[in-house]
Amino acid sequence: MIGTSRNMATCSDSRTAPHTGGPSGGPVGPPPRASGDREPYLLCMTTVDVLAVAAHRDDVELTCGGTMAKLARQGHTTGILDLTQGEMGSRGSAQTRAHEASVAATVLGVTLRENLALPDAGIVNTPETRLALAKVIRRTRPRIVIAPAPRGRHPDHRVASQLVRDACFLAGLTKLDRDHPPHRPLKVLHSVTFREDQVKPTFVVDITDEFETKLKAIRCYASQFDGTTQAGEVYPNGEPLYDIIRHQSAHYGTLIRCKYGEPFFTYETMRVDDLTALDVSTF
Repeated sequence: MIGTSRNMATCSDSRTAPHTGGPSGGPVGPPPRASGDREPYLLCMTTVDVLAVAAHRDDVELTCGGTMAKLARQGHTTGILDLTQGEMGSRGSAQTRAHEASVAATVLGVTLRENLALPDAGIVNTPETRLALAKVIRRTRPRIVIAPAPRGRHPDHRVASQLVRDACFLAGLTKLDRDHPPHRPLKVLHSVTFREDQVKPTFVVDITDEFETKLKAIRCYASQFDGTTQAGEVYPNGEPLYDIIRHQSAHYGTLIRCKYGEPFFTYETMRVDDLTALDVSTF
């Protein structure tokens, strides 16, 4: 069954009122409600500047959590769409992960978080799933969509990568869905964190100031990660998972001469207008 959780909250609803503070400091208030395994973290705003789409709850935090926190700090509206509820996870439960995802969303400062409720370990790229995702894209109208890496050892990650690209294209077709006007994002980015078998990243985002926020959001998934040495696309080396994440982020940071970074890939070539404004020293 496909169905986006859409319990729309209003600004007068104190249970889900916008929180004060943010990921860069200060209290953010109580986390959004997460009773049950299909309730979204959704505040008053329905459109976003950037939408990150991932196969599982915790994927965004692992791959591009620092970038999402940075975007929020810069004043952009951000959202996360998790395609599955994580019911096939070896640790914890879908209900536990729903609550963890809500808390993590607060840490990252995202505007909305929804779940498409596709089958975990069974995502398929079909007309039905493309339509379901395209409807969310038309409703939220992001300028930028972040998708999973084109490669990955989990089948859900690989399928989700192409599913996102296809749905973004279809969302621009006028006759696809009468409920919302057509909208096609300007750009689809692929987060390639942990994918050393991927081609060289097109660019890397400096998340030095946001790394601890990223790690805090990842730690929200204690049922998944506490005491582990492996998760998702993170290959083990014997160290605790959180240490591996720090080392991997430092590795990507070295590519652009900063402390921590997150890599992204685009199929299209990036444009440069002023060669003298290029950053990152050759030597």
